[in-house]
Amino acid sequence: QVQLVESGGGLVQPGGSLTLSCVVSGFTLEDYSIGWFRQAPGKEREGVSCIGSRDPRPFYADSVKGRFTISRDDYKNAVYLQMNSLKPEDTAVYYCNAGGAVGYWGKGTLVTVSS
Repeated sequence: QVQLVESGGGLVQPGGSLTLSCVVSGFTLEDYSIGWFRQAPGKEREGVSCIGSRDPRPFYADSVKGRFTISRDDYKNAVYLQMNSLKPEDTAVYYCNAGGAVGYWGKGTLVTVSS
């Protein structure tokens, strides 16, 4: 059974940091590109960052470039998103994805940036 389980979300003040984790099971992570998406209230889901299965160069949306860092540990079947200098506009449900739009999705973890 394929599962992607996100964790690490929560409430943080502007300027703070969080690290999201996604642990996967039921498939071989190293065979898939992985990514993080987010959906803010009233907005469409958007891509935040992704990294290929065999290409170590990550992609970042302009809105998070320089603040977020994506990483993967294929031995631990885990994906991470280090988020620094968080802003209120980063508030959203964050989803882990493997394999792109037609791949596998987690159920999301809520990140709230507020003072």
